[in-house]
Amino acid sequence: MAAIRAAQLGLSTACIEGNPYDDPKGEPRLGGTCLNVGCIPSKALLHSSHLFEDANHHFEDNGISVKGVSMDPAKMVARKNAIVDKMTGGIQYLFKKNKVILLKGYGAFVKQEGGLTQVQVTDKDGNASIVSAKNVIIATGSKARHLPSIAVDNVQVCDNEGALNFSTVPKKLGVIGAGVIGLELGSVWRRLGAEVTVLEAMPAFLGAADGAIAKEAKKLFEKQGLKFQLGVSIGDVKVSKKSVTVNYTTADGAEAKGEFDKLIVSVGRTPNTDNLNLEAVGVKTNERGFIEVNHDCATAVAGIWAIGDVIPGPMLAHKAEDEGVAVAERIVGQKPHIDYNCVPWVIYTSPEIAWVGQTEEALKAAGREIKSGQFPFMANGRALGMGSAEGFVKMIADAKTDEILGVHIIGAGASDLIAEAVVAMEFKAASEDIARVCHPHPSMSEVMREAALAVDKRTLNM
Repeated sequence: MAAIRAAQLGLSTACIEGNPYDDPKGEPRLGGTCLNVGCIPSKALLHSSHLFEDANHHFEDNGISVKGVSMDPAKMVARKNAIVDKMTGGIQYLFKKNKVILLKGYGAFVKQEGGLTQVQVTDKDGNASIVSAKNVIIATGSKARHLPSIAVDNVQVCDNEGALNFSTVPKKLGVIGAGVIGLELGSVWRRLGAEVTVLEAMPAFLGAADGAIAKEAKKLFEKQGLKFQLGVSIGDVKVSKKSVTVNYTTADGAEAKGEFDKLIVSVGRTPNTDNLNLEAVGVKTNERGFIEVNHDCATAVAGIWAIGDVIPGPMLAHKAEDEGVAVAERIVGQKPHIDYNCVPWVIYTSPEIAWVGQTEEALKAAGREIKSGQFPFMANGRALGMGSAEGFVKMIADAKTDEILGVHIIGAGASDLIAEAVVAMEFKAASEDIARVCHPHPSMSEVMREAALAVDKRTLNM
């Protein structure tokens, strides 16, 4: 998106891309992690598995009788791959439309001279060339973090890439890490019949989320069949031809082990800043490998910028996109602004989880005087009609000014509903503003309004 916006602004723009992912021709596939092995393919699998679960367990509630429902994992994965192909091909089209030059290969810095930064581009055959530019944006993304004691082969022991391509449904699946990726991929294969156990090192479940949301999410996920072990310490992992054995210590110090057909290691991501030869131009990274930038995404070296997963902050595709657009605009002298407090988070489980702003725990720890309101989907007619009445919306506002400080949702369509809260917070709205805006009836969005009314203790429908 940085390249496209830069080209729209009249800059002569080239984008260096060399990662082939799983392209059969070994050609670079545009769109990075998100389109190839992250957001897009995982959502395709989540949708397919959700339909399968509905057919098996929820159609009957609607008077629909079906028998012999089965899932073909290979066909499901093929559908996912077709969507990825379409999306990455769409980026190729956008590059051509906006006259962005694609340089196929891997980039590494050479030097700065005469106001220009030189970058060496090495293609898949080892051929190298040098390009020079007044401005360079580093947007190399991230890769799955692996544990040093566990060898990932993406066959039996997988990271997010391997977990997107199972050819069969494992009978028993282990997931190390109860974060976004672990919960989403664990949900996919649980719906298709796998017995899923999630091992998490942290003592609290979804520590980044609001406490009320995390508590409700754990309860609902366990009801669905996901099993959680929190506060564990992973020990030896042994892999045979047919199984993976994980030895671990539980939170109370007991020795335990899990026997799985496959294991997903989902313990975060690390920035792709190695092999860039950053030292050649004086760009510095911190102890975790993230590039140091100011609030405008500028490094300490003139003309070199960095965005997305390679800089500190949440690793979110929409955050990276906004940063890329903003940097392109700054290069031509514009003054864009990103309010990082208004960047939404989403977990695409069922029910979905989404939030923006601060949690109740963080606000109280900061000594902020707050008031809050909460309203359940169970009291919403649209949610009941859809058979999606689990969860609630929670809104937090300043006790004196009524400014909205955080909105937290667990429920169907949370990823779409959170957008209203983002807009409200961008414009410094009060909870009363949302409470007095007419929302369509019947709709899930009414729960947002009722949560706003609840802040002032005046809900209408409960």
